[in-house]
Amino acid sequence: MVWNPNDPWNKKNDKLDDALKQAQSQLQGLVPSGGMKSLLLVGVLVFVAWQSAFIVAPDEEGVVKRFGIPVRTVGPGPHVKIPLVESVLQPKVEKLHRIEVGFRTDRQGRQQMLAQEALMLTGDMNILAIEFIVQYKIKESANYLFNVADIHDTIGKAAEASMREIVGKSKIDEALTTGKAQIQQDTMVLLQSILDQYQSGVQIAAIQLQDVDPPEAVAAAFKDVTNAKEDREKLINQSQSYRNDILPKAKGEAAQVVNQAKGYAQARLNRAQGEANRFVATLKEYNQAKDIISKRLYIETMEEILPNIDKVIIDGKGGERVLPYLPLDRLKSRSGASAEEQKP
Repeated sequence: MVWNPNDPWNKKNDKLDDALKQAQSQLQGLVPSGGMKSLLLVGVLVFVAWQSAFIVAPDEEGVVKRFGIPVRTVGPGPHVKIPLVESVLQPKVEKLHRIEVGFRTDRQGRQQMLAQEALMLTGDMNILAIEFIVQYKIKESANYLFNVADIHDTIGKAAEASMREIVGKSKIDEALTTGKAQIQQDTMVLLQSILDQYQSGVQIAAIQLQDVDPPEAVAAAFKDVTNAKEDREKLINQSQSYRNDILPKAKGEAAQVVNQAKGYAQARLNRAQGEANRFVATLKEYNQAKDIISKRLYIETMEEILPNIDKVIIDGKGGERVLPYLPLDRLKSRSGASAEEQKP
């Protein structure tokens, strides 16, 4: 029995020993000596069985450690381990973890920006306040548990560094408007490569930009610039719409004029060809009977000319017997009417 300086006469230990002996004697009175050994054996077996078996849930993965060193991983279901030698860690491999970068959400759901994390410099030397979320899952449980000391903080810092690098290569217009999806994708690829180098056992599921805004000090100026760009785009779209409307009409009218000119040219060619063929045919007939053809041509020409004049032509000697008559009153009225027609 060990000597206790606070109890030199071992009075407390004597009382404890007496109580233990009394309990042992009572237990021996209830259970025979052979039954006591069996009961102890059953208890040891139950303890060993309880320490040997473990169950992994469907959304978990079991990492078995032997003297603190991971030796194997097991999937969902019942499994066995060496009691008192091996222990098991069961991380949630199907759970989607979330990390906030640039802001924090309190228990009431209110978000507060962290300027130290959120403010980033773009490739064209502008400052933006960027808040985003990183979502990840466990890919390799052993690496996730043992390779990185503070995995959550490490992923947050690596995500911030990746976002700063990608934004530093982008222009402010891209980050504020159409380039957000590309920034998210490039940041996710870069962050995954960094975590793979760390052998963190993590798979990045998504990176979502929450807010991309200029700092509050220059927010009004950025808003004016954005409105001016929107007006510019509006005017460009209107001019493009007018251009798309007027050009097809002009091209259609030009094609119509060209087709009309081609039709007129073809008609003139056909007419000229017909007249030439007619002249050749007439010439052939003329060479066969010159007098008859000459007289016919003369008569046809007179038929075309004479109906359009108000004169009477008397041929031959018949004109010597006709009394000349000059209608001065008609000529005077006709000359006056023509003068009035010429006035502007």
